[in-house]
Amino acid sequence: MPDEAAPQAGPPRVDGRLLRVGLILQLGALAPLLDTTIVSVAIPDLGRAFGAPVAAIQLVSTGYLLAFAMVVPLVGWAIERYGGRPVWTVSLLLFLAGSLLCGVAWSLPVLVAARVAQGAAGGMIFPVMQTVLAQVAGERRLGRAMAILAVPGQLAPIAGPTLGGVLVATLGWRWIFFVNLPICLVALVAGHRGLPRGVRDAGRRLDVAGLALLAPAMALLVYGLTRVGEAPDGPDVVASGCAGAGIVLLLAFVVRASRRPVSLVNVRLLRVRSLSSASAVVFCTQAALLGTMFVLPLFYERIHGADALRAGLLLAPQGIGAMLAMPLVGLLVDRIGPRPLVLAGIVLAVAGTLPFALAGPSADQAVLAPALGVRGLGLGAAVIPVVSAAYYGIPERDYPGATTVFNIVQRLGASFGTAVLAVVLQWRLGDPGGAADAYSGTFWWAIGFTVLTLLPALLMAGRRRSE
Repeated sequence: MPDEAAPQAGPPRVDGRLLRVGLILQLGALAPLLDTTIVSVAIPDLGRAFGAPVAAIQLVSTGYLLAFAMVVPLVGWAIERYGGRPVWTVSLLLFLAGSLLCGVAWSLPVLVAARVAQGAAGGMIFPVMQTVLAQVAGERRLGRAMAILAVPGQLAPIAGPTLGGVLVATLGWRWIFFVNLPICLVALVAGHRGLPRGVRDAGRRLDVAGLALLAPAMALLVYGLTRVGEAPDGPDVVASGCAGAGIVLLLAFVVRASRRPVSLVNVRLLRVRSLSSASAVVFCTQAALLGTMFVLPLFYERIHGADALRAGLLLAPQGIGAMLAMPLVGLLVDRIGPRPLVLAGIVLAVAGTLPFALAGPSADQAVLAPALGVRGLGLGAAVIPVVSAAYYGIPERDYPGATTVFNIVQRLGASFGTAVLAVVLQWRLGDPGGAADAYSGTFWWAIGFTVLTLLPALLMAGRRRSE
């Protein structure tokens, strides 16, 4: 009889081992997460330091972004071949070395090369930590485990711009990179002692031909979509050509992988409903989240006259709302399953975005700040269950492959949403209604992306199959 009653007792508790592993992985993620927001603050100072125009300095961000995208397809194979801890350690060492080289960079080409190293490391760190924690947690503790991992992602956008501004103003731009060194060193020591090595398959061979298709496909798609979003007159030939070539290479990879028993990324995992529906949801949520995060700072700067630092602080309620939601959501997803939480999160995210779609130049911060908090609650309620659901029904040996599929879709959704909302904003700015109407219309598009998430969310499992 105890076996029959066990499922009613609730999910197993989070023990000290899971917490320890989660905290170590959090620490390892903190440096790359802070780095992405800190560096954006220092772009003008970098331009002055190297005497370079804006277009050249943008390579500091573009190189990071492209390297990040290119290595994501490689991560699943690397974890299966070498184990989670070795891959995480190498990734963090590469990020540390890239940060050191950025800090001592004596020319712009050296800085860009170092940023490429940082981007490659960052592209590995996040999928590896997701896989390692999923393997340690097991299916019945996934919600709470992923809630642990999500905390640094909400803190970084709040703390990063402020920390970056202080470092640049007091110690100089080189210290925005040197600040990563102690964080990485402490994480490496803790990881060596506290992270499990993981299972490794010494016979797992690298699908070189698959990598030759998928890595450039990711880079071309991300670059093409990014260039679409940045082009002042809309998509140009280069942007369209890169995006088109990326789509062709991606389709070629999918066709090839579906015909082979073993490939770089196991696309057959998408036949599992939990992973396919979670991937569709994360594409839409990333399009809405990252696309809106591109528009929101511009809205505060152009419509409400805030400088970059104040705009970052005004966005803090969204991160706070997400952090408040995540612990409870993590527990609930382990108890009731992902679907009701994702649906509730979508409703909250739409409700939190509506005031921005209706707002004009005179909109009161007393209305917009709580709206951002509600939006953060919604995003926190939606994101954790989706990440957890990606592993439901997947054998643990296939967790690295599921992570790779999920992260590829996540990265493409973010780039797609940012590009579309940037194009919509540029298009609407040419209308006679003025800037306020342009931003309002763009927020309506963001709401549309969020609402689109409802369909794949409804297809998600209500509870784990094991229950």
